[in-house]
Amino acid sequence: MHSWLDGLPADAVNLQSRALAYGDGLFETIAVRAGRPSLLGYHLERLALGCQRLAIDADQALIADELCRYASALGDGVLKLILVRGDSQRGYAPAAGVAPRRILQGSPLPAYPAEHAEQGVRLFDCSTRLAQQPLLAGLKHLNRLEQVLARAEWQDSDHAEGLMRDTSGRIIEGVFSNLFLVRGAELLTADLSRSGVAGVMRAALIEQATDAGITLRISDLSLQDLEQADEVFVCNSVYGIWPVRAFASLNWSPGPLTRKLQAIARTLLDT
Repeated sequence: MHSWLDGLPADAVNLQSRALAYGDGLFETIAVRAGRPSLLGYHLERLALGCQRLAIDADQALIADELCRYASALGDGVLKLILVRGDSQRGYAPAAGVAPRRILQGSPLPAYPAEHAEQGVRLFDCSTRLAQQPLLAGLKHLNRLEQVLARAEWQDSDHAEGLMRDTSGRIIEGVFSNLFLVRGAELLTADLSRSGVAGVMRAALIEQATDAGITLRISDLSLQDLEQADEVFVCNSVYGIWPVRAFASLNWSPGPLTRKLQAIARTLLDT
């Protein structure tokens, strides 16, 4: 399917794009099933927050309309929205009156092995550390070199995901996912106020867990918390939930709360 630029089919961008020069923008990766963008409200909420934080004046209603029209044409797959501050000449300061550019791209749904969801995955211990920058923490901005470096650390098929910590050693997230721990009846996930990406599946699961009366704690997480966990899982907006079965010398089995939330995540992605 053709990519769209500002609502029209296109196969190129302006070389003066601030996305190329500075990574000046945001993106959303959205699962599409039967022509419907999954978790759209959560994606739009995060995008609006990012626009507010980066002072990008984007037409949110127009973006929502284009996402729905593109998803309808795509059918099934993954829709990527790249929102760029705009085009400008050399220099960090954006030119006055520059309009944001909207890029939509479609691709097939990834064919992840079924055992990732059924039996769980092993996490690689990434040495790349996430920088702490509260102004950008939580946002899905275009500067993703930390994740690029982390993902290059392993090439084997034994590890489906990597675990990332920040420069203070706190456990933050996976390379392309968010992390949850279960200890007793309590669900834990990392505080993302200093670094990390606040995933939309993470947001949906936090809301669902709260509605279901599950005790939830968002806080700093350490390796000790991981060692004391009864269950561990990672999540994102494309595959839902993968239980974690191993990290370094630690091992777990998919537990009842992981399975309960996994079923909820499937429903969220399919509706």
